[in-house]
Amino acid sequence: MLEAARLGFRPILMTSFAFILGVLPLLTASGAGAEARKVMGMTVFSGMLFATVIGVCLVPVLFVAIEKLVEAKGGAAQAPGPKPDLAPRTTDGH
Repeated sequence: MLEAARLGFRPILMTSFAFILGVLPLLTASGAGAEARKVMGMTVFSGMLFATVIGVCLVPVLFVAIEKLVEAKGGAAQAPGPKPDLAPRTTDGH
């Protein structure tokens, strides 16, 4: 899990910040309709910034916390095995 987090951290940040920086022209808009663009830009900018922080910081912490809770309650849940064949078997193979 730690290796996956290390590998995924950089692409997540690069994609998020590229999107966030791409919205900056909306924040500095001028001219006709600028106020609507500024409001939309601020909403998208702050929402993506918040989602990036939550995704990078909170999600791994919650994953570890939930994993510890599951281990404390008796181990990881196991998938049920195949159902046993309950049909009576005869000696002639039918």
